[in-house]
Amino acid sequence: MSSTPASGDSQVLHLAGELTIYTAAEIKPQLIAVLESAAEPAVDLEAVSEVDTAGLQLLILAKQEAQRLGKQVRYLNHSSAVVEILEFCHLSDRFADPIAS
Repeated sequence: MSSTPASGDSQVLHLAGELTIYTAAEIKPQLIAVLESAAEPAVDLEAVSEVDTAGLQLLILAKQEAQRLGKQVRYLNHSSAVVEILEFCHLSDRFADPIAS
């Protein structure tokens, strides 16, 4: 998994590779940092190749943490792996982000 944060009010964290139990602990601090520092945080999921329940928990945590901070995190460019797990868990509507499948 690699991630590339961008700077500014509308900060986008680009995730690539696996979003799994093996990478979630590494990604969490980066994700929290983007949520805390950006006025309009976003996460680009286009290059995410695999997601398991730990990865899904991280995406849910980001939504909850953003809400706690009075912000809204947006998920962009959902990869097929992300769409698959959201649909499998019936969470597509919960994320309230446009998902192109």
